[in-house]
Amino acid sequence: MIDKQWASASEAVADIEDGSSLAVGGFGLSGNPIALIEALLAQGTRDLSIVSNNCGVDDWGLGVLLAAQRIRKMTSSYVGENKEFERQFLSGELELELTPQGTLAEKLRAGGSGIAAFYTQTGVGTQVAEGGLPRRYNPDGTVAVASAPKDVRSFEVAGEPHEYVLEEAISTDFALVHALVGDRHGNLIFNKAARNFNPLAAMAGRICVAQVEQLVEPGELDPDRVHLPGVFVHRVVEVGGDIAKRIERRTVAAEGA
Repeated sequence: MIDKQWASASEAVADIEDGSSLAVGGFGLSGNPIALIEALLAQGTRDLSIVSNNCGVDDWGLGVLLAAQRIRKMTSSYVGENKEFERQFLSGELELELTPQGTLAEKLRAGGSGIAAFYTQTGVGTQVAEGGLPRRYNPDGTVAVASAPKDVRSFEVAGEPHEYVLEEAISTDFALVHALVGDRHGNLIFNKAARNFNPLAAMAGRICVAQVEQLVEPGELDPDRVHLPGVFVHRVVEVGGDIAKRIERRTVAAEGA
């Protein structure tokens, strides 16, 4: 019987070496695979190239790896909640490839589906297509590395020509994701908003490691409820339902409002 369960988060990430590329699930702090991130921090892996919608906050999520200066490059769509991220990027310590959010999602999905590249209208007429977006700064504030121009082609859609920009798919050495329930075959179910980028990140990783709150036996999951089939998942670690889950911004109504 296929059994993808691993005993601990530390064992499941032990072969992630310095310089590895990772796709990491989560949106803000929702669905962050924090047990796997902390295990990676503890083992000292560095010089990582990470693809994730954002980089957590200063003391949570991917922010803990960033604070320890373990990340060489981030490919993200939103980085506005992390002051240390801003400091490292503007000082030239961190490389950043800013990518439109929908494009980032599709690049991950394409990478996991064996699609090398695709054309999209998103970014046409901007620096996303034309190049020149700063990717790394020098310590004096000048641009050390800028994005290159991308191929733009015209396609006829609904009888009219439209321009589209070529985006290459993303695949990574590893993927780290969080799910609500999984079985020993690697089939995963995500909880509401925590579904976000997790299935896409899982697809993009050549080796996918999933932390799950509850592990069940094969056959216990209703196939119609499975969000990600086990073919994309290689290792499963049960972390329990009481694992810490942070809220990025808590907003409540004033009393009596």
